[in-house]
Amino acid sequence: MKSRRLAPFAVIAAVLIGTTGCNLTAPQATTIQYQPAEGINADSGYIEVRNAVVVSEDGVEGNLLGAFINQGEDPQIVTIQYGEGAGIATETIRIPALSSVSLGADVPSSATDGESVLFDAEPILLTDIDTPPGATMPVYFQAGDAEGELVQVPVLDGQLDYLAPFVP
Repeated sequence: MKSRRLAPFAVIAAVLIGTTGCNLTAPQATTIQYQPAEGINADSGYIEVRNAVVVSEDGVEGNLLGAFINQGEDPQIVTIQYGEGAGIATETIRIPALSSVSLGADVPSSATDGESVLFDAEPILLTDIDTPPGATMPVYFQAGDAEGELVQVPVLDGQLDYLAPFVP
């Protein structure tokens, strides 16, 4: 008799374990890291590149936008290389110590904590990119002597209102 009374509870327990067991082995979406913006991130030494994107209408020349953050106590020179084969081009940007430089931002320079400073700068014009909007192009970011990182930077056109001013 006792087992007959426990049988419904056993069935309920089995159903609950069976239906919730998927959560034990399935990956949780909130634990997956991703970049929530259009651009791509890269790191090299003390420099962090955030939300790098190229804005181009014709796929021939484009403006590089993004933020460069220097976590180090010394200024850093970041080398940006793009293109392939004999057509590799190089641009550089200087990032002051403990500061950020935002290419294409319209943000006033300001001290946030007495040490860190945010600077806004003009976008960097990349020529002969040979990448149409909607595709990605390989760009190599390297700070000083640190190991660089090659990433696929998205090329976007100016159809979005906030990107329209950056079409070369």
